[in-house]
Amino acid sequence: MKFVLSHPLCPEGMEMLGSRAKVFVANDGDPNNYLDQMKDADGIILRIAKIDRHAIGHSPSLKVIGKTGVGYDSIDVAAANEAGIPVVITPGANNRSVAEHAAAMMFAISKNLLEGHEETVKGNFMGARGLGKAFEILGKKAGFIGLGAIGRETAKICRGVGMTTLAFDPFLSREQIEAEGCIYRADYDEMLAECDFVSIHVPLLPETRGMIGKKQLGVMKKSAVLINCARGGIVDEQALADALNSGTIAGAGIDVFEQEPPARGQSPPRGKEPPLQPPQRRPDERGRHQHGSHVR
Repeated sequence: MKFVLSHPLCPEGMEMLGSRAKVFVANDGDPNNYLDQMKDADGIILRIAKIDRHAIGHSPSLKVIGKTGVGYDSIDVAAANEAGIPVVITPGANNRSVAEHAAAMMFAISKNLLEGHEETVKGNFMGARGLGKAFEILGKKAGFIGLGAIGRETAKICRGVGMTTLAFDPFLSREQIEAEGCIYRADYDEMLAECDFVSIHVPLLPETRGMIGKKQLGVMKKSAVLINCARGGIVDEQALADALNSGTIAGAGIDVFEQEPPARGQSPPRGKEPPLQPPQRRPDERGRHQHGSHVR
């Protein structure tokens, strides 16, 4: 048996796979670049990667496609179904990690940590302390577009530090949202206008692609911060850069992009106040074990 991995898993996962199968680690997010390895692969595990119809069609031995995390948007599910290849994910394994990452970006932006650090490193100690951009999050409103498992976990963290949480989710009733400790909003444009932070937690679907664009950014507070730890493509990247340039909103924390990874030498559009773009979040030891437990 042979498994191809777009990128390595945690040591425990690698040890488990290695004891049961031949393993090839590509360190490349596009299986089309290693079709010679795919031709005899029984399974592929994707991390920051995509697999399309062409790669599936040129993998005659493929019996399963696995993906760490949730969502199927990086997999041509139709092509996999036509070939009779099951697609599996690891729901729940990284919920807490993503929630903490979203909350960490709220803290980092509210305290202007990145610019303050950069100015201090440059020797501008007093200037860094006088930037006047930091603010407290106690009493601020955090709005959630999507209140699934990750949205709920992030909202819980926000309430724990004294924020008021609001939520829009077309799949949940008022009673369900209020049961999770959030104020119900039937319209996300309405919610955008009143929140200090807006955090996105929806899958990338035809209905959600570009759902945050120029119009939506325009109704947000000038002091508001947008957080996207969901999927690239939900936020119009150029519209976000323009909003940051014009001062339409105060800041953004972006963990996902339309193209991942960005093409060599290129980066997503950036404003003069660039969005905080930390490396992809990863689960800790507990979370990594949860990933592994889903594929035993």
